[in-house]
Amino acid sequence: MEKNLALVDCNNFFVSCERVFRPDLEGKPVIVLSSNDGCAIARSNEAKALGIRMGEPWFKVKDLPKYRDVVVFSSNFPLYSDLSNRVKYLLADFSPVQEVYSVDESFLDLTGFDDVKERMVAIRETVAKRIGIPVCVGVGPTKTLAKLANYVAKKHPRSKGVFHYNVLTEQQKSGLLKQIPIDEVWGVGRRLNRSLISRGIETVYQLREADIRTMRSRYGVVMERLISELRGISCIDMVDVSPPKKQILSSRSFGGVITEIDDLENAIAFHATKIGKQLRRQHSIAGM
Repeated sequence: MEKNLALVDCNNFFVSCERVFRPDLEGKPVIVLSSNDGCAIARSNEAKALGIRMGEPWFKVKDLPKYRDVVVFSSNFPLYSDLSNRVKYLLADFSPVQEVYSVDESFLDLTGFDDVKERMVAIRETVAKRIGIPVCVGVGPTKTLAKLANYVAKKHPRSKGVFHYNVLTEQQKSGLLKQIPIDEVWGVGRRLNRSLISRGIETVYQLREADIRTMRSRYGVVMERLISELRGISCIDMVDVSPPKKQILSSRSFGGVITEIDDLENAIAFHATKIGKQLRRQHSIAGM
């Protein structure tokens, strides 16, 4: 039986959370800033269209005329966490197996259901109606292809927020993957993207069709698994509970230049305390 793995992704999540309580902002450019109001960490589609980049230091560009109508919010992580939990709680109604991948993404195993397409539409409609958060749903036989299906659901208006990769013919699958750039593949970062392009691999289709032995010898077993996933062979299992983090990071931008050592020491102490709490919560110890 072919697997039907779904990735449910909340659209522009932090911005969508703010719009739940400010529906008048629908259709307007909105951004959410990091702690201390340093950088843009979430952008509405309208803000993206204006050219605001992820991680943009807001204080450097906020006075530009083209950004005068942008609505700016300070981050409210307790609110975002609460709404994230509500979304995950709702998703449990659609599948007995859910893997929480991040604050705004979850994998669901829909294998065995005979109403997968209807279930995808119901997920999108239910979350929007009961919580007010827009989501996109992509389904594929592997996690990697589910991520790519979600990318299509989000980027192409005709999909109306849902895309089922498994129902395509082989010719349609190949045609689709030829249109998706290689950096949209789950796990392909900047360095790997540059390396693959230098070898003439620019699309997902080209990576799927690459010689798997040669690619393993150059990039290791992770690349072999990635290509197998693109070929529809599941190599990344669903996990019901996320494993303890092997690295804990607390990182924030300062609102301005720091010139006093006391200010820097206080900031470091604050973040060290926060990390310590996370470490104890997952019953781990620090190796360095």
